[in-house]
Order: sequence, then structure tokens, then C-alpha cells
Amino acid sequence: MTTMAEVTATAPASSGATGAAEVRRHELAAFLRHRREHISPEQVGLPRGRRRRTPGLRREEVAHLSAVGVTWYTWLEQARDIQVSVQVLDALARTLLLDPNERAHLFQLAGAVDPTPATTCPSITPAIQRVLEQLEPIPACVQNSRYDILAYNRTYGLLLCDLDAVPAEDRNCLILSYTHEPWRSSIVHLDQTQRLMAARFRATMAGHLGEPAWKMLLQRLRTESPEFRAAWDRHEVGAHRGKRKEFLNRYVGRVAVDHTDMWLGPEAGPRIVTYVPADEESEERLERLHAIALERTPRSA
Repeated sequence: MTTMAEVTATAPASSGATGAAEVRRHELAAFLRHRREHISPEQVGLPRGRRRRTPGLRREEVAHLSAVGVTWYTWLEQARDIQVSVQVLDALARTLLLDPNERAHLFQLAGAVDPTPATTCPSITPAIQRVLEQLEPIPACVQNSRYDILAYNRTYGLLLCDLDAVPAEDRNCLILSYTHEPWRSSIVHLDQTQRLMAARFRATMAGHLGEPAWKMLLQRLRTESPEFRAAWDRHEVGAHRGKRKEFLNRYVGRVAVDHTDMWLGPEAGPRIVTYVPADEESEERLERLHAIALERTPRSA
């Protein structure tokens, strides 16, 4: 069944419309078919089965994994004149395992703006990146109010997981805390952390209820994490504040830090997050972690 989230307009194009939109629709249809046919069922956790004749995934499998109607997705691959929501484009990009360039191409063909953070963020100036580097070996990053990680230094990049290996669109503390096992296993008090983050997210989202990026993040978390759904349904709200945290790092072991937010603008905007070592042992371990990070291949800015 086609839903309002999937299609925002289905009226046929007028005779006076330019051919550019039609060309884009056909390019989008061809791009989706090509990507679907080049992804094996095993890549997305599906059994191959004995009677599979379709190269790659079937249309109904893409529709199911993306939580959209089969008929609607078929129309999309047939270049029908329909408009697609950013939530559905995001789901298709993740189902089809698109890399950042392919994801950008998908949104451009659909005539939509990707609301998720890109690999680089224009609000992160070279000066701010330099500040993060100068703070090392203290782990530090820049986050926005939606918990997107916009920039980080090398020590932070290895504190909870190998953050460089995480796709840019998944570099979000909520997504990582609820769905990414290496990140989750590094948080000593995971249940408490998850519940507090959900409460803070609810409080902050009150000022962004109509924004697609916020709705898309909420929908993804509710879809992918039963733990988040349980925390969200408590309707708890909370404010940001500094606190003691403990992490179990894969390279140097247990680390105790004091979390501090340094706001770059209004409280609801971006902030620099720092993790200052809470004791001498943690300080020594963070220095070792920084040394390990320096030995690795430098990441691109």
C-alpha cells in the first residue's frame, strides 16, 4: 500500500513541463535497478534460496528492507511521475548500500536535499578542527543538537570504535549507541547512557518537530532499535550536563573521563564535547591511545 510518507504528489506532469524532469526520473529508475541488481542477498542478510533467477535483489526485497510499498517501489523503477520523501530516499540509500557519492547522486536525481550530515560540514572551520587537534590527547569532537558527529580529533576517533570506518551518515551518537555493537560494548554503563540520551533527544526535538532530518532520525531509531523504542515511550526529558563517564577501550582498557560541553552558539546548536581524564591512570591510557592513533594512517580532513 502506498503511504503519504512515500509519495507527496502523484499527479501527471503537465504537457508544458520540460523534459528535464522526465530525464531525471529515467536516470533515477536506471540507477536504482543497477544498484539493486548488483547487491547479493547475503550482503543484506537475506537467504539466496534455490530458485533465485533475478540478479541481485528482487524489487519486493528492496521494498521490504526499505519499509515501502512494493507497488510504489515498482513505480519508482518504472520512472513514474511521483515525488519521494527524504525519509524514503534515506531508507533506499541504506538498503542499497550506497557510498557517499552514490547517496548524493540518488538525492540529486530525486530533486531532494539530503538532510543528513555530509562527510564534511561547512560549519566546521579549519580553526575549529585545529582546536580539536590541539586538545589531544584529550578526546574531543563537535556535535550538533541531533547528536550528529560533525568533526573529531584522532583520540576521539579511536575511543569507542574506529570512527573513520563508520559511514558519515551513521556518525551519530544515538545511532551508534543503539545499533553499533563496537560502540555499544565500549560504554560501561550502557543502559543508563541510552536512557539519558533518549531523554535529552526528546527535550531538544520539541523545537524541531517539523524538520525532516529530525523525523528521519527518530523513525530510523524506532525502526532499528527495540531498546530505543522502549526508552522513547517512557516520555522522559532531560537537559545536557557534564558528568563522569567510563569507557572500555579495545586498545588501552578502562578509561574514566569527565564529559564537558562547550557551546559554539545558542544552547540548542553545535558544541565541542571533551572527555578530560578523571584520574592519572586514565590520563596515561589516553596518552597511549593518542600515540596509537598517530601511528595509524592519517585520516583525510
